[in-house]
Parts: sequence; C-alpha cells; structure tokens
Amino acid sequence: MPKLGSKKVVEVEGTEFTLQHPGTRAYTQIQDRIQREGGMMSSEKLSEEIFKHVIVEPKVDFEYFDENDGYEEVITEAMNFLRTGK
Repeated sequence: MPKLGSKKVVEVEGTEFTLQHPGTRAYTQIQDRIQREGGMMSSEKLSEEIFKHVIVEPKVDFEYFDENDGYEEVITEAMNFLRTGK
C-alpha cells in the first residue's frame, strides 16, 4: 500500500483525527528538521511538524491541547502512522 497520501482516522478523547501520510521523503525531512545539536530530537519541533504535515482534520496546535486532552495519544498515533503507514 502506498504511504504518500494514505489516510487514517483515529479517535482520541471523543474526537476523530484524520492523519495523512506525507510520504517517505517528507517523513525523512521531518526527522532532519526536528534534530537539535548533538542529534537529540526536539519534542516541540516534532509536535509542530505533526500538526502541520500529518494531522489534517481538525487542524490543531499546542493551544488546542491546552484546552483538550489527548495530546500524548494523538502524537503517538501520528508517529506510528508515519513509521508504518498503517
């Protein structure tokens, strides 16, 4: 199954989130952009990349999760989807 453009709907805390895979190259570029000095990953940058490139409905940001639960679960679902396309 092609990853690029594939979608998955996950329900977290009663809200349906539509995830769309940006493709393998874009996933690799995301991995490059979230690196801090020393090769450590920035959780903040990772979340921003997921908000911008993976979660397509509803559009969310940190402020959304200040008012709603489910941040960790949504990010975990999105990361699993990026890795596997499923």
